[in-house]
Amino acid sequence: MTATLVFDPLIPLPLLLMVIMVALVGIILAVLRGLNGWPLRALAALVVLGALAGPSYQQEDRAPLNDIVLLVSDESASQKLGARAGQTRRAEETLAASVAARPNTELRRITVGDGEGDTGTKLMTALAEALAEEPSARVAGILALSDGRIHDADLPVDLPAPMHLILSGQSTDWDRRLTVRNAPAFAIIGEPVTLTLRIDDLGAAPAGQELAVLDISIDGEPAQSFRVPIGQDLDLPVTLPHGGRNVIRFSLPQAEGELTDRNNAALIQINGVRDRLRVLLVSGEPHPGGRTWRNLLKSDSSVDLVHFTILRPPEKQDGVPVNELSLIAFPTRELFMDKIDDFDLIIFDRYKRRGILPALYLDNVANYIRQGGAVLVAAGPDFASADSIFRSPLGSVLPATPTARVLEDPYLPQVTDLGKRHPVTVDLPGNGDWGRWLRQIDVADPQGHVVMEGIDGRPLLVLDRVEEGRVALLASDHAWLWSRGYEGGGPQLELLRRLAHWMMKEPELEEEALTATAEGQNMRILRRTLGETVAPVTVTDPAGNSSEVTMTQIGPGTFEGNFQGPEIGLYRLANGEQGAVIGLGPAAPREFVETIASEEALQPVVSALRGGVARIEDGVPRLRNVRAGRPAAGRGWVGLTPRGAYETLDVRQTPILPPWLVLILATVLITTGWLREGRR
Repeated sequence: MTATLVFDPLIPLPLLLMVIMVALVGIILAVLRGLNGWPLRALAALVVLGALAGPSYQQEDRAPLNDIVLLVSDESASQKLGARAGQTRRAEETLAASVAARPNTELRRITVGDGEGDTGTKLMTALAEALAEEPSARVAGILALSDGRIHDADLPVDLPAPMHLILSGQSTDWDRRLTVRNAPAFAIIGEPVTLTLRIDDLGAAPAGQELAVLDISIDGEPAQSFRVPIGQDLDLPVTLPHGGRNVIRFSLPQAEGELTDRNNAALIQINGVRDRLRVLLVSGEPHPGGRTWRNLLKSDSSVDLVHFTILRPPEKQDGVPVNELSLIAFPTRELFMDKIDDFDLIIFDRYKRRGILPALYLDNVANYIRQGGAVLVAAGPDFASADSIFRSPLGSVLPATPTARVLEDPYLPQVTDLGKRHPVTVDLPGNGDWGRWLRQIDVADPQGHVVMEGIDGRPLLVLDRVEEGRVALLASDHAWLWSRGYEGGGPQLELLRRLAHWMMKEPELEEEALTATAEGQNMRILRRTLGETVAPVTVTDPAGNSSEVTMTQIGPGTFEGNFQGPEIGLYRLANGEQGAVIGLGPAAPREFVETIASEEALQPVVSALRGGVARIEDGVPRLRNVRAGRPAAGRGWVGLTPRGAYETLDVRQTPILPPWLVLILATVLITTGWLREGRR
């Protein structure tokens, strides 16, 4: 029970002050006039003023409340390095026992794990949530057991009591870290791009280590090893081998004694793009569709086009030698012998043998295909003639044989069952409601894939692979009718665009492909195939464990599967002959970017209320009571601030000057004073 004197004025304080001033002036006048009853008048005024002030004697029945100590335990991934988990567990139990031994003290335990989405350790966020549930007037102290690697230390939290960091880890810990300072999202195929890497030794690293072994692997291929300096920025030129996503993995073997190898790897995913697509278009003679190819290729700003056109009609006979027909000397030898490998695609549009391109040049074109080049033949009546390009060294790589028949009947181009699954012809706009073509070159013995057919199911568009290269045959020269809107037209530009990009090996148009995209830890796997079914995809995680993912058909020739990765890192996918690699999350999570225990991040928070940092390896600190505002930590101890909080159970107030007493006292004093002055 406690007792206090409280005042509850009956009138506002300004008015009470005015009454006091009036009473004081009256007493002064009485003194100046020599009235011998002024003391009694003063006592009467004092009684009245006391009554107006409303004094009371207040008694409270209080129940003391326990102090609260918050014990925050960091159980994030970095706390599992070395002996930190055991250190923290033992220190936690020791501190919990010390708090339990204190009178009038309660313990609140808070566990902090890894943040979602590789956000690191959110200790201050967890602390703020815990403080919001506790009355701040009862919190006597905060004990944080952690390695100090906190990723929200700048979060503003109003701490009601000192906070102490009980630091795990050893002073002899050291770690080696690999980081990539800069890596572009896109790079040009065949041109070197510079990546900046750095290898650092952190903590108490052994002396005398100046070089480290760096392994570099592209798309999961066997790694190449290099010895590189430690503690320096390394500018590494890398040339992408193909278009689409290139996965480059840099790694360091784990050194003896280092804390972890989780930050010894860096996974970079760079999309390879072509700088310029170089296309050589050879037009054999003028015809209504001759400008179609030119318009298509020139409409793409990324295409460099060289157009070789034979303008002189073959039936014109005036004795002029063939090699003197052009206005300028066309560099045929330079194009077809010296510079042919500079082109990504060669198109022969209604070309036939006239002696302009010798057999040696065409044989070089055939070798160009075998070594990885691409040739498209848009056939007209010339392809069925005796001067057909098929009857040249180029015929050995063409995907079909002309029968010498030219069919002049109208027909509607149709996508074959195989073409409905091929990326060149799948889901072409218009759903087959297209205009007719008026001519088709009859071909036989198609090789590769027939993706479109014409009159009586005859092959119209044939795609084939020849060793490392690709070749396509369009057995008609009437594709231009679609662009002119004949009978409603058709997707001519889209078809020819897909065809050209398939031949130039664009990854999104590969008919057999296995790809994956990642969103967080979820992997979406896509398998494109010409088959009607696919086997499950085998996924190998970073630890070497394999899982099978069943694929579901979501469209013609397209299958999808989903896989939830158990951990971040490099995953390998395999399905038959198709393979792919993909990285889930960063190779080194945020928890392992900085691994050496340090109080640096939390020092400003701890110092704000004069808290302290104590290393567990030096012994678990003792708990002491300290007054608010005093240093709350010292050698071997940390302080808690007793709050003295209580709960009021009952309040009783007794007026010191009740009205009846005021009336009696005032009357007696005033009357006595008046009588005393009357006897004067």
